Amino acid sequence: MSGATCYGKRTMKPSLPVLLSLLSILGCSKNEPEPAPASTTTTAAANPVTMPAGPSPVVAPASGPLASVLHPDLLDPSKAKETAPPVFKAKFSTTKGDFVVEVHRDWAPIGADRFYNLVKMGFYDDTRFFRAIDGFMVQFGLSGDPAVSARWQNANIDDDPVKQSNKRGFVTFATRGKNTRTTQIFVNSSDGNTRLDAMQFTPFGQVVQGMEIVDSLYKGYGEGSPMGQGPAQALVQSQGNAYMDSQFPKLDGVKHAEIVK
Repeated sequence: MSGATCYGKRTMKPSLPVLLSLLSILGCSKNEPEPAPASTTTTAAANPVTMPAGPSPVVAPASGPLASVLHPDLLDPSKAKETAPPVFKAKFSTTKGDFVVEVHRDWAPIGADRFYNLVKMGFYDDTRFFRAIDGFMVQFGLSGDPAVSARWQNANIDDDPVKQSNKRGFVTFATRGKNTRTTQIFVNSSDGNTRLDAMQFTPFGQVVQGMEIVDSLYKGYGEGSPMGQGPAQALVQSQGNAYMDSQFPKLDGVKHAEIVK
């Protein structure tokens, strides 16, 4: 939801299941922001945070023209500087249908501005829902073009105060700690995610149309390896759509995102 999120220090000694979850959260890489599911019985930990020992070969070509070719401005994050309208809507056309996010800038002005620019610049076009966990969230926002991912990897924005709660349908940037939001976002699938409020996951918008489409996105792969069978974010970033489309062909994706009146 695109996820290795750092939640802060704990003062008590956790039990083993909680410890496993904390290790996935606190032992995070700067490349892989993501919230951790509440349950530790099935998909307890986030994707791995270390790069593989050696480069893995790209096994298939990307599904279409690279994002850096279609949208060359994506190679320069400094161009994402427009101020968003007070309220606006973004429509996401996906492989399962369309959903619409309504953004309120007063909920999270910094996050709303970043999201507005990313949509306008075409960042989310031809991307995949690489992390989708039933009853928790769906996460996306890693470019299918490794060249674009490399440019945005450290394009952090400052935090916004949490004014809305992470309830079902609310949309939030992933974070790995203070002032580390970049491009990955997720849609909350459950009201039980309100625990994320205290962890500085700041909602900036809400799905107002097509939540049934979000619910229908493919969730069979679960978490990334080694804790699950889903895409490893390090390889998503280094190989993009070529990796996901060849190894995880059932993943749903965003075909196009646009700002709508």
